[in-house]
Amino acid sequence: MSQTVARAIQILEYCSEHPRTLKDIAADLGVHRTTASRILQTMIEAGFVRTDERGYFGVGFRLAGLAQSALEQFDLRSVVHPHIVRLSEHLGHTVQFAVPEASRIVYVDKVEPEQSISLNTRIGGFVVIHTAGVSKAILAFIDDARRESILDNATFEQRTPNSITSRSEFVKRLEAVRAQGWAEDNGEFDIVSNCIAAPVWDHADRVAGAISITTFREKTGLEELRRSVPDLLATTMSISLELGWKPKGETVQSWARATG
Repeated sequence: MSQTVARAIQILEYCSEHPRTLKDIAADLGVHRTTASRILQTMIEAGFVRTDERGYFGVGFRLAGLAQSALEQFDLRSVVHPHIVRLSEHLGHTVQFAVPEASRIVYVDKVEPEQSISLNTRIGGFVVIHTAGVSKAILAFIDDARRESILDNATFEQRTPNSITSRSEFVKRLEAVRAQGWAEDNGEFDIVSNCIAAPVWDHADRVAGAISITTFREKTGLEELRRSVPDLLATTMSISLELGWKPKGETVQSWARATG
Protein backbone atom coordinates (compact mmCIF):
# COMPACT_ATOMS: atom_id res chain seq x y z
CA MET A 1 0.00 0.00 0.00
CA SER A 2 1.33 3.46 -0.89
CA GLN A 3 2.16 5.83 1.94
CA THR A 4 -0.35 8.42 0.72
CA VAL A 5 -3.20 5.90 0.56
CA ALA A 6 -2.28 4.58 4.01
CA ARG A 7 -2.35 8.10 5.42
CA ALA A 8 -5.72 8.80 3.79
CA ILE A 9 -7.16 5.68 5.39
CA GLN A 10 -5.69 6.68 8.73
CA ILE A 11 -7.31 10.11 8.42
CA LEU A 12 -10.71 8.57 7.68
CA GLU A 13 -10.50 6.25 10.69
CA TYR A 14 -9.26 9.05 12.94
CA CYS A 15 -11.90 11.59 11.85
CA SER A 16 -14.73 9.03 11.95
CA GLU A 17 -14.58 9.07 15.76
CA HIS A 18 -15.28 12.84 15.89
CA PRO A 19 -14.14 15.96 13.98
CA ARG A 20 -10.43 16.82 14.34
CA THR A 21 -8.21 19.88 13.91
CA LEU A 22 -5.42 20.01 11.36
CA LYS A 23 -2.96 19.99 14.26
CA ASP A 24 -4.52 16.81 15.67
CA ILE A 25 -4.49 15.06 12.29
CA ALA A 26 -0.87 15.98 11.60
CA ALA A 27 0.14 14.70 15.02
CA ASP A 28 -1.76 11.44 14.52
CA LEU A 29 -0.05 10.92 11.15
CA GLY A 30 3.32 11.99 12.50
CA VAL A 31 3.80 14.48 9.64
CA HIS A 32 4.12 18.24 9.17
CA ARG A 33 0.88 20.21 8.93
CA THR A 34 1.50 21.09 5.28
CA THR A 35 1.66 17.38 4.40
CA ALA A 36 -1.55 16.67 6.29
CA SER A 37 -3.22 19.70 4.70
CA ARG A 38 -2.30 18.54 1.20
CA ILE A 39 -3.83 15.09 1.74
CA LEU A 40 -6.92 16.60 3.36
CA GLN A 41 -7.48 18.96 0.43
CA THR A 42 -7.49 16.04 -2.01
CA MET A 43 -9.93 14.13 0.20
CA ILE A 44 -12.19 17.18 0.52
CA GLU A 45 -12.31 17.57 -3.26
CA ALA A 46 -13.28 13.88 -3.55
CA GLY A 47 -16.03 14.28 -0.94
CA PHE A 48 -14.48 11.92 1.61
CA VAL A 49 -13.68 14.67 4.13
CA ARG A 50 -15.49 17.91 4.94
CA THR A 51 -14.83 20.88 7.23
CA ASP A 52 -17.22 22.65 9.58
CA GLU A 53 -17.50 26.31 10.48
CA ARG A 54 -14.78 25.93 13.11
CA GLY A 55 -12.30 24.48 10.64
CA TYR A 56 -12.57 20.95 12.09
CA PHE A 57 -12.33 18.00 9.70
CA GLY A 58 -14.84 15.14 9.66
CA VAL A 59 -15.86 12.37 7.27
CA GLY A 60 -17.63 13.53 4.11
CA PHE A 61 -21.11 12.73 2.89
CA ARG A 62 -19.79 10.80 -0.11
CA LEU A 63 -18.21 8.29 2.27
CA ALA A 64 -21.57 7.79 4.00
CA GLY A 65 -23.17 7.09 0.64
CA LEU A 66 -20.52 4.55 -0.30
CA ALA A 67 -20.89 2.86 3.07
CA GLN A 68 -24.63 2.51 2.57
CA SER A 69 -24.10 1.06 -0.90
CA ALA A 70 -21.62 -1.45 0.53
CA LEU A 71 -24.07 -2.53 3.20
CA GLU A 72 -26.78 -3.06 0.60
CA GLN A 73 -24.55 -5.45 -1.34
CA PHE A 74 -24.59 -8.12 1.35
CA ASP A 75 -26.43 -9.23 4.43
CA LEU A 76 -24.91 -10.58 7.61
CA ARG A 77 -25.71 -14.20 6.83
CA SER A 78 -23.94 -14.08 3.47
CA VAL A 79 -20.78 -12.93 5.23
CA VAL A 80 -21.00 -15.53 7.99
CA HIS A 81 -22.08 -18.60 6.03
CA PRO A 82 -18.77 -19.50 4.30
CA HIS A 83 -16.97 -19.22 7.63
CA ILE A 84 -19.29 -21.58 9.49
CA VAL A 85 -19.22 -24.06 6.60
CA ARG A 86 -15.43 -24.20 6.87
CA LEU A 87 -15.59 -24.53 10.65
CA SER A 88 -18.13 -27.35 10.42
CA GLU A 89 -16.12 -29.18 7.77
CA HIS A 90 -12.95 -28.81 9.83
CA LEU A 91 -14.45 -30.14 13.07
CA GLY A 92 -17.24 -32.36 11.76
CA HIS A 93 -19.73 -30.78 14.18
CA THR A 94 -22.96 -28.83 13.83
CA VAL A 95 -22.43 -25.06 13.76
CA GLN A 96 -25.14 -22.42 14.24
CA PHE A 97 -25.33 -18.64 13.97
CA ALA A 98 -27.81 -16.54 15.95
CA VAL A 99 -28.42 -12.79 16.22
CA PRO A 100 -30.23 -10.46 18.64
CA GLU A 101 -33.43 -9.16 17.08
CA ALA A 102 -35.59 -6.75 19.09
CA SER A 103 -36.18 -8.53 22.43
CA ARG A 104 -35.39 -12.02 21.11
CA ILE A 105 -32.41 -14.00 19.86
CA VAL A 106 -33.00 -15.70 16.52
CA TYR A 107 -31.23 -18.51 14.65
CA VAL A 108 -30.30 -17.30 11.16
CA ASP A 109 -28.00 -20.04 9.84
CA LYS A 110 -27.03 -23.64 10.57
CA VAL A 111 -24.67 -26.24 9.09
CA GLU A 112 -25.27 -29.90 9.99
CA PRO A 113 -22.75 -32.30 8.45
CA GLU A 114 -23.53 -36.00 8.11
CA GLN A 115 -22.88 -38.02 11.27
CA SER A 116 -23.16 -34.88 13.41
CA ILE A 117 -25.95 -34.07 15.82
CA SER A 118 -29.22 -32.96 14.20
CA LEU A 119 -30.83 -30.14 16.15
CA ASN A 120 -34.51 -29.28 16.34
CA THR A 121 -33.70 -25.60 15.94
CA ARG A 122 -34.87 -23.87 12.75
CA ILE A 123 -33.75 -20.83 10.81
CA GLY A 124 -35.88 -17.92 11.99
CA GLY A 125 -36.74 -19.70 15.24
CA PHE A 126 -36.23 -18.17 18.66
CA VAL A 127 -33.35 -19.32 20.87
CA VAL A 128 -34.29 -20.77 24.26
CA ILE A 129 -32.49 -18.01 26.11
CA HIS A 130 -31.60 -19.61 29.43
CA THR A 131 -30.12 -22.79 27.93
CA ALA A 132 -28.21 -21.87 24.79
CA GLY A 133 -24.54 -21.08 24.34
CA VAL A 134 -25.32 -18.45 21.67
CA SER A 135 -27.62 -16.54 24.00
CA LYS A 136 -24.98 -16.47 26.75
CA ALA A 137 -22.32 -15.32 24.27
CA ILE A 138 -24.56 -12.48 23.06
CA LEU A 139 -26.05 -11.39 26.38
CA ALA A 140 -22.69 -11.30 28.18
CA PHE A 141 -21.52 -8.47 25.93
CA ILE A 142 -24.65 -6.65 24.77
CA ASP A 143 -25.74 -3.32 26.29
CA ASP A 144 -27.61 -3.45 29.60
CA ALA A 145 -31.00 -2.24 28.35
CA ARG A 146 -31.06 -4.74 25.47
CA ARG A 147 -29.96 -7.54 27.79
CA GLU A 148 -32.76 -6.85 30.25
CA SER A 149 -35.32 -6.71 27.45
CA ILE A 150 -34.23 -10.11 26.14
CA LEU A 151 -34.03 -11.64 29.62
CA ASP A 152 -37.64 -10.60 30.19
CA ASN A 153 -38.54 -13.28 27.62
CA ALA A 154 -36.57 -16.05 29.35
CA THR A 155 -38.73 -18.72 30.99
CA PHE A 156 -36.08 -20.44 33.13
CA GLU A 157 -37.96 -23.73 33.17
CA GLN A 158 -35.94 -26.83 34.05
CA ARG A 159 -35.48 -28.71 30.79
CA THR A 160 -32.69 -30.95 32.14
CA PRO A 161 -30.98 -31.37 35.53
CA ASN A 162 -28.32 -28.93 34.27
CA SER A 163 -30.70 -26.12 33.29
CA ILE A 164 -30.28 -22.71 34.88
CA THR A 165 -33.61 -21.98 36.55
CA SER A 166 -33.27 -18.44 37.92
CA ARG A 167 -32.49 -15.08 36.41
CA SER A 168 -29.95 -14.20 39.09
CA GLU A 169 -28.03 -17.43 38.51
CA PHE A 170 -28.08 -16.82 34.76
CA VAL A 171 -26.74 -13.28 35.19
CA LYS A 172 -23.87 -14.68 37.28
CA ARG A 173 -23.13 -17.10 34.45
CA LEU A 174 -23.00 -14.17 32.03
CA GLU A 175 -20.36 -12.53 34.23
CA ALA A 176 -18.23 -15.66 33.91
CA VAL A 177 -18.73 -15.67 30.13
CA ARG A 178 -17.68 -12.02 29.93
CA ALA A 179 -14.52 -12.85 31.86
CA GLN A 180 -13.45 -15.77 29.66
CA GLY A 181 -14.73 -14.48 26.30
CA TRP A 182 -16.84 -17.49 25.29
CA ALA A 183 -19.81 -19.52 26.57
CA GLU A 184 -20.99 -23.10 26.81
CA ASP A 185 -24.15 -25.18 27.15
CA ASN A 186 -23.54 -28.16 29.40
CA GLY A 187 -26.59 -30.26 28.48
CA GLU A 188 -28.90 -27.47 29.61
CA PHE A 189 -31.39 -27.63 26.73
CA ASP A 190 -31.10 -31.32 25.90
CA ILE A 191 -29.13 -33.73 28.06
CA VAL A 192 -27.70 -35.51 24.99
CA SER A 193 -25.92 -32.42 23.64
CA ASN A 194 -23.45 -29.73 24.64
CA CYS A 195 -21.97 -26.72 22.91
CA ILE A 196 -19.49 -23.87 23.01
CA ALA A 197 -20.24 -20.40 21.61
CA ALA A 198 -18.57 -17.04 21.07
CA PRO A 199 -19.73 -13.57 19.97
CA VAL A 200 -19.25 -11.91 16.60
CA TRP A 201 -18.54 -8.16 16.60
CA ASP A 202 -19.40 -5.48 14.04
CA HIS A 203 -17.70 -2.28 12.87
CA ALA A 204 -19.05 -0.32 15.85
CA ASP A 205 -17.66 -2.82 18.40
CA ARG A 206 -21.18 -4.12 19.05
CA VAL A 207 -22.27 -7.75 19.27
CA ALA A 208 -23.67 -8.69 15.87
CA GLY A 209 -24.45 -12.28 16.87
CA ALA A 210 -22.84 -15.49 18.09
CA ILE A 211 -21.64 -18.79 16.66
CA SER A 212 -21.96 -22.13 18.43
CA ILE A 213 -20.49 -25.61 17.94
CA THR A 214 -22.78 -28.42 19.12
CA THR A 215 -21.98 -32.12 19.61
CA PHE A 216 -23.37 -35.33 21.09
CA ARG A 217 -22.23 -35.52 24.71
CA GLU A 218 -21.49 -39.24 24.37
CA LYS A 219 -19.42 -38.69 21.23
CA THR A 220 -17.62 -35.51 22.33
CA GLY A 221 -17.67 -34.59 25.99
CA LEU A 222 -17.61 -30.97 27.06
CA GLU A 223 -13.99 -31.15 28.15
CA GLU A 224 -12.97 -32.40 24.71
CA LEU A 225 -15.24 -29.87 22.99
CA ARG A 226 -13.48 -27.04 24.86
CA ARG A 227 -10.34 -27.92 22.92
CA SER A 228 -12.13 -26.49 19.87
CA VAL A 229 -12.42 -23.04 21.47
CA PRO A 230 -9.36 -21.74 19.52
CA ASP A 231 -10.99 -22.84 16.23
CA LEU A 232 -14.24 -21.18 17.26
CA LEU A 233 -12.53 -17.93 18.22
CA ALA A 234 -10.45 -17.89 15.06
CA THR A 235 -13.70 -18.10 13.08
CA THR A 236 -15.52 -15.39 15.04
CA MET A 237 -12.48 -13.13 14.79
CA SER A 238 -12.28 -13.58 11.01
CA ILE A 239 -15.96 -12.75 10.63
CA SER A 240 -15.71 -9.76 12.96
CA LEU A 241 -12.76 -8.34 11.05
CA GLU A 242 -14.64 -8.81 7.79
CA LEU A 243 -17.52 -6.83 9.31
CA GLY A 244 -15.12 -3.98 10.01
CA TRP A 245 -14.47 -4.71 13.66
CA LYS A 246 -11.47 -2.92 15.10
CA PRO A 247 -10.50 -4.44 18.47
CA LYS A 248 -10.43 -2.02 21.37
CA GLY A 249 -11.13 -1.62 25.06
CA GLU A 250 -12.85 -4.37 27.02
CA THR A 251 -13.34 -6.41 23.85
CA VAL A 252 -9.59 -6.70 23.37
CA GLN A 253 -9.16 -7.83 26.96
CA SER A 254 -11.81 -10.53 26.66
CA TRP A 255 -10.27 -11.82 23.43
CA ALA A 256 -6.84 -11.86 25.01
CA ARG A 257 -8.12 -13.91 27.95
CA ALA A 258 -10.01 -16.30 25.68
CA THR A 259 -7.09 -16.95 23.37
CA GLY A 260 -4.35 -16.57 25.97
